[in-house]
Amino acid sequence: MYTAVEGSRVPIRMWADPTSVEDQAMRQLHNVANLPWVHGVAVMPDVHYGKGATVGSVIAMRDAVSPAAVGVDIGCGMSAVRTSLTAADLPDDLLKLRRRIESAVPVGFGLHKTPVNPAKVHGVGGWDAFWKSFGDLHGGVQDLHDRAARQIGSLGGGNHFIEVCLEQGDDEGRVWLMLHSGSRNIGKELAERHMAVARKLPHNADLPDPDLAVFVAGTPEMRAYRRDLFWAQDYAARNRATMVALVKQALKDVVPRTTFDDAISCHHNYVAEETYDGVELLVTRKGAIRAGSGDLGIIPGSMGTGSYIVRGLGNASSFQSASHGAGRRMSRNKAKKLYTAEDLAAQTAGVECRKDSGVVDEIPAAYKDIETVIKAQTDLVEVVAHLKQVVCVKG
Repeated sequence: MYTAVEGSRVPIRMWADPTSVEDQAMRQLHNVANLPWVHGVAVMPDVHYGKGATVGSVIAMRDAVSPAAVGVDIGCGMSAVRTSLTAADLPDDLLKLRRRIESAVPVGFGLHKTPVNPAKVHGVGGWDAFWKSFGDLHGGVQDLHDRAARQIGSLGGGNHFIEVCLEQGDDEGRVWLMLHSGSRNIGKELAERHMAVARKLPHNADLPDPDLAVFVAGTPEMRAYRRDLFWAQDYAARNRATMVALVKQALKDVVPRTTFDDAISCHHNYVAEETYDGVELLVTRKGAIRAGSGDLGIIPGSMGTGSYIVRGLGNASSFQSASHGAGRRMSRNKAKKLYTAEDLAAQTAGVECRKDSGVVDEIPAAYKDIETVIKAQTDLVEVVAHLKQVVCVKG
């Protein structure tokens, strides 16, 4: 159940202990709750400070949307696929499998030498229309078409990952594939351009935080943002679907005759048009997934602690939302100062992954406890499967 914290215009519904949330994040939440367009704010148990709006927040607005409440990685989210394999089917040397995945999917700032053939991405159509609409996007990104095309099917860096996981509580340990990524450079470029436009609009002049600048309905700026936003969300979904296809093939290269269930996929940085209390709203989830009744979702932990497949319970108090992961409990800079590569190796024991200083900021100790996060939202989701990674690919 949530705790209601008094806000200036609307209460802030928190599935986190308010006393455990850092002061900066609480100020952000109060700033959002004071916006004249806000209808409601829900806060997930993985909440932490972010740019403009907190990560782990759901903001429902009437006739308005804040680009910073979406974030720069528009459409970032998760995909997961259950395979026909069990733990015994995996090779003893998992490094070979990790290397095969890394050769199939560019990581970090990487991109494919040529665009991935869409024919490899089964179940996803409309590619010609999708790319044709690129010409309608913001003029400032028109020279990025080639890069965007070659980054479809690439991972990125930071907290993005590809994992091979074993289902816990299953006697044979069913193998799953899981990945986390978004709209890559093109999403970032679009987001930053629209944020810059929003900050200069007169109706945003007196906001407590300029990063909360909004677009309002009926304006050309709002129409332009919605066009680019929904395109970038589609790009992110296609990016994940392409990576799923590439990772499935990589696994089949190592373990032939593997078959796969349908993929589960969900955004966790996005905007959706939804109705609550009889009001049509623009619902922004920044670090939150939709958890409508029966919706399947994915809530990952850190690179050493496992993840959850969940089913939504349709709780309207949270705007039918749930957390997007464990959530950071410390900044990347602080993690780099506190921990070493040796600490990372110890905390990821048993996982075939990078264990060097370049990913120390992703050490499990930098994240909140995923078990606690799951227990805090039993009225939002039910657990379908608990997964534990054995291979983790990072950018």
